[in-house]
Parts: sequence; structure tokens; C-alpha cells
Amino acid sequence: MGAKPTSMYLDHYGLSAPPFQLAPDSRFYFESRTHKKAMAYLGFGLSQGEGFIVITGDIGAGKTTLVEHLMATIDRARLTVIRMATTQVEGDDLLRLTAQGLKIATGNAPKGLLLGHVEHALHEQARHGKRVLLIVDEAQNLPTSALEELRMLSNFQADGKQLLQIFLLGQPEFRERLTQAPELEQLRQRVIATHHLDAMSADEVAPYVEHRLQTAGAQGRPRFVDGAYDALFHHSQGVPRRLNTLANRVLLQGSVDDVDALDGDLVDQVAQEVMGDAAPRSYAVAGETAAAESAMSARLAELEARLDAQDTALRRVLTLLVGWVEGDRHDASRTHGRTEKL
Repeated sequence: MGAKPTSMYLDHYGLSAPPFQLAPDSRFYFESRTHKKAMAYLGFGLSQGEGFIVITGDIGAGKTTLVEHLMATIDRARLTVIRMATTQVEGDDLLRLTAQGLKIATGNAPKGLLLGHVEHALHEQARHGKRVLLIVDEAQNLPTSALEELRMLSNFQADGKQLLQIFLLGQPEFRERLTQAPELEQLRQRVIATHHLDAMSADEVAPYVEHRLQTAGAQGRPRFVDGAYDALFHHSQGVPRRLNTLANRVLLQGSVDDVDALDGDLVDQVAQEVMGDAAPRSYAVAGETAAAESAMSARLAELEARLDAQDTALRRVLTLLVGWVEGDRHDASRTHGRTEKL
């Protein structure tokens, strides 16, 4: 079997690890402006030792990478972390998952008994000088019953201090739901820190790319030159996951072409293949963009007209076919009638 695509460019450029892999890795964490703010809010929230911390962001904005960085920096001697990636679990199921995170055997234990076990485990952590942080990802999928269960869990206290702190990550719709849903008013009042992860700005793309290349062991190869960073931002809009996907394929194409200098034209070429982005190279010129959109509209109108013509022709053929079949049946019936009379 041939070499995997990633290993091809790793060998070609002498890299020790894939710099733009999609799997979160705390080593590649880049402190963009929005991630710096998020970490500041997280630090503040954790220092308070109570309430809910909420971080939202679009798909691919770097929420999971933020958590990986947090996990790599916290003091495990003082903080026990339970991580939970949810789908749509109801309140009772979420309670069981929390109990399992505290190493409690749940079995078929009723809810009341489970709550007692969870509270006891939290007090045990406190006696050992530790707090418990529950991190719940994909919070937008949680039904109201699960969010209410989380609120109830946050009520456990010892010496006036909460035993469980909760960190919720979700997509933008979770933030809207949290701020608008009347049934979440009590939970809303317990949120002490919140931040929305924005995409990176254009001036952050070059530092981001260079940071990841250096972390992967790059020694001047490859190099992004001649409009490459502008093109990377244009096609990814500063969303980390899109940027990683595109940059990863650009490195692969560069290794195939045996080039070290990766320019804007190459990025555009790869973007058209990977992301279906057929925008013209001079994408900053509004007139050309409008012309391209007009041409696309004309092309769609032409295709629709052809489909209408084909549909009309097909209907005509079907009408003739039905008429022929009916006529054939009528002739057969008349022939049968004459045969009977004979």
C-alpha cells in the first residue's frame, strides 16, 4: 500500500507532526484574541468556584481546542474534571453520566439514591481539598430536563461553597435559548461568565499558521508567500477548522508539486477542489463578484428552461404513448366482438 497523504507531506517538509490536523491537540493551541478573552472568562469563573460558565461558538470555532488547552493547564491536585459530550439525554440519564464520571457504579439505582451517592462523592472531593468541574459539550442538544438537572446538581454545597461547578459549551443557538427561554430563568441567573468565540480576523491568520508549523517542527519549509494568507482567510473566513482543512490540503498539494513556497494561486486552486469555492482570484473587486453571480444566475435560468422543455417533450411522448395503447386496446376489443358474432 502507498504512503498516507499526511505522511507524504510530513516526510517532504521534514515535519514531526501534522500541523493542521482536525483532532484537538493542546500543543497547537493558538491564543487568538477571542480565545484569549474566553480563557480570561474561564479563569474568572473558576476563581469564583461557583455557578455556570458558558462558552459558545459556531461549528469549527475552536471550542474543543479551548477545552484541551484548559485541561492541559489546570491543577489536577485541586480540581477534578468530568467531561461529557452529550447528544439528547434527559435529566435522569445526565445524572447517571455525572455519577459515572465520579466513579460511582450506577446500575439500576433509583434517582434518589444516585443523588445521594453523587452528593457524598462531592463531599469526599471537598474533604481532600478538591473541587469538581463538570464540562458539558454540545449543550445545545440538552433538553430542558437535563439543564434543570444540572441546575439542581449545582445546589450541593459545603461550608457555603458549591461543590460542583459547571462549564457548558455549545453552538450559537444555545446562547439564544439560554437568554430567551422563560423556563431557564433560574439557570440563567447562575451564569457568572459567558463568551462567544468569534472567527479569527485577517491579521491573525499568518501568526496562527506559523505557530502551528513551528509547533510541528517546521524549519523554514514550507513557506506561505505572495497572497497565500489573504487567500487562506478569504476561503476560510477565519474559522479554525475550515482553515486547518484547507491548509492541510495545500501542504499535500505542495508536496506533490515538490514546491516549498505556497502562494495564493495554489491556495485558490486547492480551495476550489476542497471547498467548492469557485470565486475569482480578484475576490476583493465587487464588480467581478457581481458579474460572476449574474453569470451563475443566467446559467441556472438556462438549465431551468432546458428542464422545462424536456418536461414538455416528455409529457407529449407520454400522451402519444397512452393514446396508442388505448387505441390498440379499442381495436382489439372490436376484433374480439366480431369473432364472437362469427
